[in-house]
Amino acid sequence: MNVVIWARVSSREQREGYSIDAQLRACRDRAAKAGWTVLREFVVAESAKRGAERIAFNEMFAWVRANARKEGIKAILAHKLDRVCRNMRDAVRLQELEDACGVQLAFVENQFGPGAAGALSFNVMAAVAQYYSDNLRTEVLKGMDEKVRQGWPTGLAPFGYLNMDDKNEPVQPHPVESKAVLRIFELYSTGKYTFERLRDQLAAEGFVYRPSQPSFNRSALSYILNNRFYIGELHRNGSIHQGKYRILIDRKTFETCQDILNGRNRRMSHHIHLFSGGLIRCAHCGFAMTGERIRRKLLDGGVREHVYYRCANNHPADDHPPLRWREEDMDDVILEEFKSFKMPLDIAEWFRVTIRVAFSDVEELQRQRKQALAKRRTELAGMQDRLLNGYLSGSIEETAFNAKTAELKRQAAEVEESLDRANNYDPDAPVRALALFDFSQRIAELWEGSNSEVKREILDCVSLNRTVSDVSLCLTKRRPFDFLAERPFLKNGRGDRT
Repeated sequence: MNVVIWARVSSREQREGYSIDAQLRACRDRAAKAGWTVLREFVVAESAKRGAERIAFNEMFAWVRANARKEGIKAILAHKLDRVCRNMRDAVRLQELEDACGVQLAFVENQFGPGAAGALSFNVMAAVAQYYSDNLRTEVLKGMDEKVRQGWPTGLAPFGYLNMDDKNEPVQPHPVESKAVLRIFELYSTGKYTFERLRDQLAAEGFVYRPSQPSFNRSALSYILNNRFYIGELHRNGSIHQGKYRILIDRKTFETCQDILNGRNRRMSHHIHLFSGGLIRCAHCGFAMTGERIRRKLLDGGVREHVYYRCANNHPADDHPPLRWREEDMDDVILEEFKSFKMPLDIAEWFRVTIRVAFSDVEELQRQRKQALAKRRTELAGMQDRLLNGYLSGSIEETAFNAKTAELKRQAAEVEESLDRANNYDPDAPVRALALFDFSQRIAELWEGSNSEVKREILDCVSLNRTVSDVSLCLTKRRPFDFLAERPFLKNGRGDRT
C-alpha cells in the first residue's frame, strides 16, 4: 500500500522539545512494519496561531488529490490526529478526500475502528483538537492583555532592551544597545543629522545594529525614532498602557525628534560664534559660555575685532570668579591639545602594526571560539533527540525526561548566547581603528584648515565635555582619544616601548 507521511510541529511545541525527526522516525517505522511504501514526506514547522496560512498542508492536500489514483495512494500517515487536523474544517476536507479518492487517514498512536463508531471517535477527537487550538489562542490572548495592563510588553523586546527570565523585571535595558538608542535620539534631536549622516556617525562611534547588519539603515533608524516604547508607552488593541520597564528616552527629546521627522523643524543649527551654543561650559557653575564680538577703534582709524566668551550665568555665586576668554586663546589651547595626539613617525608606524596584529589575534580567537560553540550546539541537539527517542520508546521515565530536557535547554540557551556574543565581532573594526588612528594624527592639521562648523564637529567628535575656568580649558576626551593622548603604551620603567 502506498502512503504519504505528514509531520507537523508548531513553534511553541518546538520550544517544548518536540521533534520533527522523532515524528518522521515513528511514521517510517509504522510504515515499515505494515509493509507500506512511503511515496512522499511533507514536513512543516508552523505557528499555531489561528488563521495562519498553512501552505504546506494545502500543498499536501492538493498533491494527494491530484496523484491519488495515478500513484495508488491509499493513506496519509501521521503521528497523531492533532498533527494533521487542528480544526473541524481540516477534518471535513480529509473526509471528503477519502470519499472522493479513497485516501484514508492512518496514525501511529490513534486508531479508529470501522463504521459509525470509528467515525464518531474521529469526529470527537477532531473537535477536541479544535477546542484545544481555540482555547489555547483565547488563553494566550488573555495572558498577553493582562501582561500589557501590568506594564510589560509581549513578545520580543525592541532594540535596546532584553527579554530576561526575571518575574520582577522581565524586560531590561540592553547593556550596549540601550546606549545606541540614547545616542540616536541625542544626535537626531539636534536637527543637524540626516539618516545617512546619523548612520555614519553611529558607525564612527562604534555602535552596531546587529552582527549580520552592523550599520543602522533608514528602516532601523525610522523604527527606533518612531517607537513610543522608549518613552514608556505600550499600545495594544487601541489602548495605551504605561510601561513599568526602565524608560530610555525622555518625552521632550522624543517629541523633538518627532517634530524633525514630520518636517516641523528642518532648519540646521547655525552658530554665530565658534564656541557658543553650549559647546563649552563654565567649570564653576555649568552654564554655557556665550560669545560677543567687541570692536575697538584704533588711533589710525582702523577697527580691531575680537570675539570674547563669558559665562552666561547672570546671577553667579559670590565665589564665582570672572570668566573672560578670547576666541583666539581658546582656539590655541584646543590646538595644543590636538597636537598632543601626534606621535613621531616611527612610533606611529609601530602603533599601526600593533593594531593589525592585535585584531588578527582577536579574529583567530573568535574563529576558534565559534567553532567550539558550534560543535557543542550540535552535540546538545543530538542529546535532545536521543533523549526524546528514549522517552517515546518508554525507556526513560517522564520525571527524568523533563529534568534532563530542562537542563539541556538551559545549556543550549547558554551556547546560543555565547554564539551571539562571538558573532558581535565586526570584521571592519581593524579598518575603522586604523582610520581613527590616522585621523588622530592629522587632527591638528585639520583643525587649523577648517571653518567654524567643521571645527565644532571635530571638537564634538573628540571630546565628551568641554569646560573652562578662569585659568584653564579642560577637554574630557572620548575613547580612544583619551588613550592616545595619555599614551600608557609608551610608559614603562626604561622609557622604551615593548
